[in-house]
Amino acid sequence: MASITIRNLDESVKAQLRIAAATHGRSMEEEARQILRRTLMTQSNPGQLGSRISRRFVELGGIDLPIPERSEPRPAPGFIDTDE
Repeated sequence: MASITIRNLDESVKAQLRIAAATHGRSMEEEARQILRRTLMTQSNPGQLGSRISRRFVELGGIDLPIPERSEPRPAPGFIDTDE
């Protein structure tokens, strides 16, 4: 197992960690491990933007929009040199 040291941690963050650890009945060290695990595991493969949007709104259901008929494309413009 690896260990890390976190320097320059704000006292307010340390106090919040202490409170969260006490609330969950864990040591501060175990609470920090749980927070890191939970945060990194959920963000390890967030997917592309479209996939993330789809997952967020899948419970709302979808709507079917009519697909409009396609028309013939306009003809390409001609480039005729009229100075000659």
